[in-house]
Amino acid sequence: MRDLIDLLDRNKLLKVISGIDNYDYQKVRKIVQSAQIAGADLVDICDDATIIEKLKEEFTINLCVSSVDVKKLKAADDLGVAVLELGNYEALHKKGIFYSADEIYSLAVEIINFRPNALVSITVPGHLSVKDQVELAQKLELLGIDIIQTEGASLVEANSAAALGQIEKVKLTLANTIEIARVLENTFLLTASGITPDTAKLAIASGANGIGVGKYVNKLETEIEMIAAIRSLLIAISKEAPVTINI
Repeated sequence: MRDLIDLLDRNKLLKVISGIDNYDYQKVRKIVQSAQIAGADLVDICDDATIIEKLKEEFTINLCVSSVDVKKLKAADDLGVAVLELGNYEALHKKGIFYSADEIYSLAVEIINFRPNALVSITVPGHLSVKDQVELAQKLELLGIDIIQTEGASLVEANSAAALGQIEKVKLTLANTIEIARVLENTFLLTASGITPDTAKLAIASGANGIGVGKYVNKLETEIEMIAAIRSLLIAISKEAPVTINI
């Protein structure tokens, strides 16, 4: 975990997201293998214990397990994963499931109460009002959460092509990042949802200590494509970030 904390300290962490609802072992394995070869720092996977065990046996890359089931997160912690993530809700949004701030906080308390060995990351739901997101982030920091993750792209429709479309898609994610970054003092902030190499530096400039990337990588068919995509993201965040955004 020390390597992850160091990367977060330097605003350089890249997490590849395979999907909270992706239980296809071969697909998950392809993403994990590509991430390890390309040099990503962390791969976010589902909460299936068998998949976790197989991946830990075969790969050395840090694993983050995403779930909204505290018992499964406890089981993942027992298996020795690096990060426990309450979140990545976009797949749930498609099913009409939207968690309230109180529900997220209650689940976070349950996770902290079993004293996990792993780092704990909590996604603040992007559908909440900015006020509710900020208040939840502050409460999570007081609770002792290690990482807070922002989201928002699933709630936005992009109508333009190329770079303008990418910015349209990620604007809510970045706005949420800016607002939450203002109030955090000791908790790391990860920006996920809609991030591409062209917008990765904007996420860091908005106050993020790292980025989480899903569809830009996991929608690809071949490992060669995934490796190339991941390396382009690493290059993007390895460059000096632009001036921090203050609005």
